[in-house]
Amino acid sequence: MKFNDGCWVIKEGCEIFSPKELYEAQVKEEEVRIMAPSVRINGPGDTLGFVNLTVKITVPMEEVIRVQAFHHLGVKKKAPEFELNIPKNTKIHVNENEEYLEVVSKTLRLVITKKNWSMAYYRGEEKLTESKDRDLGYAITNWKGLAHDNQSNVAYMRQQLSLGVGELVYGLGERFSPYVKNGQEVEIWNEDGGTSTQLSYKNIPFYMTNSGYGVFVNHPDKVSFEVASEFVGKVSFTVPGESLDYFVINGPTMKEVLVRYTDLTGKPSLPAPWTFGLWLSTSFTTSYDEESVLKLIDGMKERDIPLQVFHFDCCWMKLLHWTDFCWDSKTFPDPKGLIGKIHDRGIKVCVWINSYIAQESALFEEGMEHGYLLTRKDGGVWQWDMWQPGLAIVDFTNPEACKWYQSKLKDLLDIGVDCFKTDFGERIPTEVVYHDGSDAEKMHNYYTYLYNKTVFELLEQEKGKGEAVLFARSATVGGQKFPVHWGGDCWSDYSGMEQSLRGGLSLTMSGFGYWSHDIGGFESTSTPDVYKRWAAFGLMSSHSRLHGSGSYRVPWLYGEEAVDTVRFFTKLKAKLMPYIYRNAVETSQSGIPMMRSMVMEFMGDRNCEYLDKQYMFGDNLLVAPICNDKSLAQYYLPDGDWTNLLTGEKKQGGCWYKETCGYLDVPLYVRENSIIAIGKNDDKTVYDYAQDVELRIYELKTKASTVVYDEHTKLAISMEAEKKENEIHIAINTQKACTIRLMNRRIQNIIGAKSVIDGNDTVISEITNAIKVKIDLES
Repeated sequence: MKFNDGCWVIKEGCEIFSPKELYEAQVKEEEVRIMAPSVRINGPGDTLGFVNLTVKITVPMEEVIRVQAFHHLGVKKKAPEFELNIPKNTKIHVNENEEYLEVVSKTLRLVITKKNWSMAYYRGEEKLTESKDRDLGYAITNWKGLAHDNQSNVAYMRQQLSLGVGELVYGLGERFSPYVKNGQEVEIWNEDGGTSTQLSYKNIPFYMTNSGYGVFVNHPDKVSFEVASEFVGKVSFTVPGESLDYFVINGPTMKEVLVRYTDLTGKPSLPAPWTFGLWLSTSFTTSYDEESVLKLIDGMKERDIPLQVFHFDCCWMKLLHWTDFCWDSKTFPDPKGLIGKIHDRGIKVCVWINSYIAQESALFEEGMEHGYLLTRKDGGVWQWDMWQPGLAIVDFTNPEACKWYQSKLKDLLDIGVDCFKTDFGERIPTEVVYHDGSDAEKMHNYYTYLYNKTVFELLEQEKGKGEAVLFARSATVGGQKFPVHWGGDCWSDYSGMEQSLRGGLSLTMSGFGYWSHDIGGFESTSTPDVYKRWAAFGLMSSHSRLHGSGSYRVPWLYGEEAVDTVRFFTKLKAKLMPYIYRNAVETSQSGIPMMRSMVMEFMGDRNCEYLDKQYMFGDNLLVAPICNDKSLAQYYLPDGDWTNLLTGEKKQGGCWYKETCGYLDVPLYVRENSIIAIGKNDDKTVYDYAQDVELRIYELKTKASTVVYDEHTKLAISMEAEKKENEIHIAINTQKACTIRLMNRRIQNIIGAKSVIDGNDTVISEITNAIKVKIDLES
């Protein structure tokens, strides 16, 4: 939101009141309260007729400083608020003299100058960002003077934080606009806009920069960001109303920023191992029945493509009755029997739902009678004809409505449904009344949190912790606790594929640990070429789903080569499950995402700062999807030695590469000093990852380590390898059989284990229990 016309002029009708000095500070055990007048007070005559800001500063956790600024404290506070994990009774450390007041949170410092107001954030002695002059302020857009009420929907609080030369901004949710946000105006307002516009399903008022700090604006309603746009050397954020609340979060690495941000807003829950397998959907508007569903599932088995989940999209319910959770009896006369047949094939079942209740739904009158639906101010049910005719929306601020909605879902779980695709949640009106009196503007974004939380908690209750999973489209702060999220409605072409990846990487920079997208694209039908390239990308993502709009996405409809491609990468992902699951567990513990942008993993490498067409899949694998019809791969490898996981070819990092790839190939590289755990199974994603696992050591230069969990999240194997002069020392602790393979290493002597030479690799097999191995390298 812009208030200025250039550097010197405020827009006509606007006025901004900013602190001129720190007039008084009250230092308490847990907070500092500051009086920050918008005029300089030299005497009693200066204390009348002006705007004062009250600024409260706290330290909720190490390396985090919270700032709250208020114009009028007496404004009635309305729900909702983000659910944050803020420890109680956190003490604050303050240094103060005549010139400045300093708040310290370990290495992060906030220094406020007293005479000429400014706020500067430091990491040690390094200045990270600052605000001064008119940066922090209370703004009015219909200013008429102090004698008039200027607050009627036109009052805002604004803060501007400086950007250094070359400082780049990332995050702000799942955004499909350019990956680096500098130069963009971003509105935090959930909307159903597809993947090719500036609109976003998942808006998160959190950003971080390549200087290794983040800023979280703690407001569930619309937050307007000007990212190096209104002022090219600043990030501005504006919220409506009389107060502003934001956190500055130190790293110094981007990964450490995300650890602390998710400490505050919640860690991603760990999805069950079966969720990482291939999902197949009926697609959106296709017609299907029991016979066609089983034909699709059996077709995958006949072609030796491991399938883990089958998804029923909207048309499992009767047309014009969405959402009533009632199977269409004409096409599915025995849904329980059908689900049993699918389970007998070893496949889980997912069904599509949303929180919109059409007027013809069996639930509409029931919801209206009991007050479970959003209402207009006159007490009538809010309805419109967008999506389903006469649809209404469930009011999740009503505890009884939540129980009612969950009871309908439980009926589905009772007949065997395993999980839900929680679609929509973005088109939430603001001219409505909520059961608990929540502010409708704030609820627009926050609604999706309550919606997905309601469904997720039921799944945890019925299936057990660790078995709950959603396929959710919309999200706000904290939504990462209810995985998985997918990228929404993309076009079935290379632009749609590229946009999806960009949006996903932007989302994972915003605290979301797991992410998926529609393989082959959603709108229209892709060419076989796009489908095959998207399959490689989709199966090298944390979660993988074949889904579309008006046509099936089974690979044989795209040719036999597509069948081979989907089979190859599905089996590859199954073999990689020991590696993938270890990264998934660590994501749930740390908040560091499974799919990481290059700049997050390689801070300081300027070649990585704008890269949005490749990513790190976990901590050790680099993936560069091919997004063109020329079979041309173009990718960058950071410094170090890299090994192609598929071919064993080695490349030197610090360089860009260009090569032609077949459909069974994609740039998939292992960084040096990596140990990759390769499983024994390629026909399923759920098995004992620690039994007969192969631990491959790639280009050991210094040290490497890894662990392997079994499918029950129990630590089963730990391994460390270290190169010392002309020796490699390996320590391994395991109760199950495993094999060590040193990639591209011929070894002269091995002490303490049996070994064979396999090409250019050395294989040490039959390892059990705790051992140490010393390997003499060739001179």
